Amino acid sequence: MTSTHTIEIAGGRLHYEVRGRGPLLLLLGAPMAGAYFVPLAQALADDYTVVTQDPRGIGRSRLDDPEQDSTPDLRADDVVTLLDELEADDADIFGSSGGAVTGLAVVTRYQSRVRTLIAHEPPLLELLPDAAERRAEINDIVLTFHQEGVVAASRKFMSSAGFQDENEAAPAPPPGEPSEQDLADGARFFAHELRGTTRYHPDLAALGAAPARIVIGLGAGSGNLVTYRTSMALAELLGSAPVEFPGDHGGFLQAPGPFAEVVRKVLAG
Repeated sequence: MTSTHTIEIAGGRLHYEVRGRGPLLLLLGAPMAGAYFVPLAQALADDYTVVTQDPRGIGRSRLDDPEQDSTPDLRADDVVTLLDELEADDADIFGSSGGAVTGLAVVTRYQSRVRTLIAHEPPLLELLPDAAERRAEINDIVLTFHQEGVVAASRKFMSSAGFQDENEAAPAPPPGEPSEQDLADGARFFAHELRGTTRYHPDLAALGAAPARIVIGLGAGSGNLVTYRTSMALAELLGSAPVEFPGDHGGFLQAPGPFAEVVRKVLAG
């Protein structure tokens, strides 16, 4: 059984869903809306009370000022507002991509509210030795969005992330026309979220002092992706070995059942 809710957050409203029973587990994406995590949530719902959410300004979560940028710290504040609404002292968190960066910000800002954070492939480009080059690529992607739109920016973004060889043609868009919501979410990502997420630099001292257990997740098929490099860099800085998950950056979409089994093992550890 799934229950659907909306709560007030700073400057807007947050949509979230709750399913399952057991210890509280939040599934976080950015910019991915909660709908993308439903298969994983269903695979975990026998063992956990699983909460999915649309991050601020995405999907069914609305902002009073649509031009406000989304930062990891603001999204972390939203997560804690959600925990307060659920009357939960703490929770486990699985965050993927920008959601993993959100999770790191939650641990940094609200150390006692997280039991275990699984940070799956956080795109922390500032940790890389070629950070300046990567920053320039992000600026070019954002400029492309403003000049040519979401589809053109998405092609550049996918290429920059490593989803194709540099000598191959740019990836084709998915079959069918993107919905109005897809285009709106993509526009928000490129205009108001991409820079803030990829330029986030984790506070290693705060993370090290937090009682939360932090586990870096890495897709078995992510070797060619920039997020492989960023995940390995963060794991090295934290002094821990990453945990391998099925699939690549979107492994929870490709194989939610096997992916959920790894989540269970990590949380049980």
